Amino acid sequence: MVPTNYYLILSAILFGLGIVAFVFKRNIITIFMAIELMLNAVNLTFVTFARLQNDIGGQVSVFFVLVVAAAEVVVGLAIIVAMFRRRAAATADDIHSLRG
Repeated sequence: MVPTNYYLILSAILFGLGIVAFVFKRNIITIFMAIELMLNAVNLTFVTFARLQNDIGGQVSVFFVLVVAAAEVVVGLAIIVAMFRRRAAATADDIHSLRG
């Protein structure tokens, strides 16, 4: 049986890696992957505390976070496709080109 602290440490490491990637990367796809990594780190924390308290509330929260993440991916990919149609690259600096 794995101790609860290991899950929380892994979650903190994943969240930290997501923050670093979000701040320092310029590619839009990498930024979205960093956001997804942070959301999954939070999901791991929810599941860990749900297991610790023998409650299903954490798993229900994970379900809602995954639904929001799926919606975010759909909107984000639509923005990326719109950027690729205007330019050959998709960096965070190119977002201003979508203004009409």
